[in-house]
Amino acid sequence: MGARASVARSAVAQFRASAPAGYNTVAVAEKSRRATYADLEAVPPEKVAELIDGELHVFPRPAPRHMNAQGGVVAGLRDPFQFGDGGPGGWWIIPEPERHFPEPAEPGGIQVVSPDVAGWRCERMPDLPTTPYFKLAPDWVCEVLSPRTKVHDRTKKMPLYAQNGVAYAWLVDPIARVLEVHVLGPARRSSSRARRALRRWNEAIVHRGDVRVQAVPFDAIELDLGKLWAGAAPRRKPR
Repeated sequence: MGARASVARSAVAQFRASAPAGYNTVAVAEKSRRATYADLEAVPPEKVAELIDGELHVFPRPAPRHMNAQGGVVAGLRDPFQFGDGGPGGWWIIPEPERHFPEPAEPGGIQVVSPDVAGWRCERMPDLPTTPYFKLAPDWVCEVLSPRTKVHDRTKKMPLYAQNGVAYAWLVDPIARVLEVHVLGPARRSSSRARRALRRWNEAIVHRGDVRVQAVPFDAIELDLGKLWAGAAPRRKPR
């Protein structure tokens, strides 16, 4: 991985070793500088790492109910929307893609996130990239909320997705049994000197409990939310 990544790995290790027991690392190891992709590469594979606004965010791997909900979203959407089996097709449905966004505060810099699931319309991305990451912003993202990540997902990732033109976002909470469907609003001009166009989410549509829903942009089918909330083994049908 090179000397640069080795130095970054050492810094992260020192920071983690000095942190209190059970501390959820959501800061770069060296506060005196902005985190880089080398810092992210140095994070152990059993952790989840993201790089936003020059800050390294590190979390444990997701818990079983999180993984079950994530898998349920993929299973419910991939056949009808990627393969056209019982649905219109026309999408790539990809779990945990590494997505690179530009870093406005640092020319040439990148921000790196991995949504739990993301989707691209085939008309925008006819073929999958050959790189291990995606440069094209997805049309839709899904984040599965957990007690340790829900603040990060809402306050860090959702604004990042909006500012980069992701048109739809789902927030799935398997503990509260809630699906929030967010649609991106129109661009608004900032009052700052940079005059950047600001993007914000419209008011969310909220679905609760064991219901069947038609949620944009996948409203061509019904999705059974009850399958996302399961915390026990599926019951076998009687013979």
